[in-house]
Amino acid sequence: MRQRDGLRFFSSPVSNGQMTRLLTIQALAHRAVSLWGKTGRQSAAAKRQRADFYKVAWREAADSLEADLETLDQDVLAIRKGGKSTRVFLNYTELDDPVSLRIAGNKPLVHRLLRSQGIPTPAYREFTLKTLADAGEFLQQHGTCVVKPAAGTGGGNGVTTGVQTVRQLRQASVVAAGHSSSLIIEQQIAGANIRLLFLDGQLLDAIDRRPPTVTGDGRSRIGQLVENVNQQRLQAGFSVAQSVLKRDQDMRQTLAAQGLTLTSVLPVNKTVQLKTVINDNTAEDNICVIDSLNTALIDEARSAADAVGLRLAGVDIVTPDASRCLTDAGGVVLEVNSAPGFYFHYAARNGRTPVAIPVLAACLNCPIDSGAWKVREDASVSRDLCEVTSTR
Repeated sequence: MRQRDGLRFFSSPVSNGQMTRLLTIQALAHRAVSLWGKTGRQSAAAKRQRADFYKVAWREAADSLEADLETLDQDVLAIRKGGKSTRVFLNYTELDDPVSLRIAGNKPLVHRLLRSQGIPTPAYREFTLKTLADAGEFLQQHGTCVVKPAAGTGGGNGVTTGVQTVRQLRQASVVAAGHSSSLIIEQQIAGANIRLLFLDGQLLDAIDRRPPTVTGDGRSRIGQLVENVNQQRLQAGFSVAQSVLKRDQDMRQTLAAQGLTLTSVLPVNKTVQLKTVINDNTAEDNICVIDSLNTALIDEARSAADAVGLRLAGVDIVTPDASRCLTDAGGVVLEVNSAPGFYFHYAARNGRTPVAIPVLAACLNCPIDSGAWKVREDASVSRDLCEVTSTR
C-alpha cells in the first residue's frame, strides 16, 4: 500500500496514469448520477423548499425591523429601511467580502490559519486522485478518517466518514473528486457535532446537530425506509427537514459499521444511525446548547471566525465534552463556514432562534436590542414559519 505506483496501491495491472484517468471518469459518472438520478431529483425538490424557508425567514426579519422587502428575482431579495438597503440570496448576505468567502471555502487554508493561532484542528493531508497513495499513507498512520473535497462545496456534499481501508479510501475519493479535483483526508474525531453561529464576534446561537436515523417496521428494507422518509420530507416541506436523505458513500459506510446494508430489514422500533455527516438530519435532531457550552470553548470558536476574517461565521466543532475547552477535551474545529445556513437555528427540538433578525440588522447597520430576538421560542418551525407561509 505504501508503494506509490498504481499497481501496488490498487493491486491492478495498470499504470498510475491509467488508474488516475479511470478514477476521474468514475468521479464524473458518480457526480452525474447524484445530480440526475432519483436522489438528485429529490434533492432538487428539497432545494426549492429550502429556498422557500429563506424567503419566509427574511420576510419575518424584515417585518421585525419594520423594513420593506422586495423580490428582485425569485430568490434574490432587496430589503430597505429608511435610506439604507441590502440584498440577500438564500443564506448569502453582503456582510463578508469575496476574498473572505474564498478563504473560508478553502479547507486546507483554513486549517493552516487556525493552527497558526493555536486553535486545534484535525490532522489532515491534501491530495488528488493522482496522489492517492499519499492519502493511503495518512490513513495507515491515523486509522479512521474522513475524506472530503478540499474546496468549493458545502452541506456535507462529497464527504465520507468512517474510512478505514484502501478500498473505502478509493471509493470516498471518487465521491469527493466529483465535487473538486483537490481533496483532503482528515483524522476522524469522535464527539458531538456543534455549530456555533457568530456575528461580529457575538455568539448568536449554538446547535448540537445529531445524525439522521431511521426506525424499522419489521418488514421493510432500510433502503425502502429511506425512500419513505424522503417522501414524507418532501410532502411536509421545510417544517421537517431542509434536505432529503442522500444514499451516498457516507450512508453505506455508516450502516456497514453497524453490520448493516441498505437491504437489511430492521426489527420493529429498532432505530439505527443512517449517516455520520449530519447535514441531512431533521429538526428533531437539532438541540440548542448555547447555555451549556464552556466559555473557553466559545472563545476558541470565536477566534476561529476571527482567524478566517468573517463577520458572519458558522464554526463547526466536534468535541467529546462541550463543558470543557477544545484543547482539554480533545476536540477540534472542523470548519469555519461563510454564508452559514440558518435552518438549524430555526428548526430545533427545543425551540428556535430567529437569527435572520440580527443578521439583517447588521446588513442594514440598524441597531437592535438583543432582547427583541434572542429568545428561544416554544413554537416549532412548523407551527410558526409555516403559518406565515400559508397566509401569504
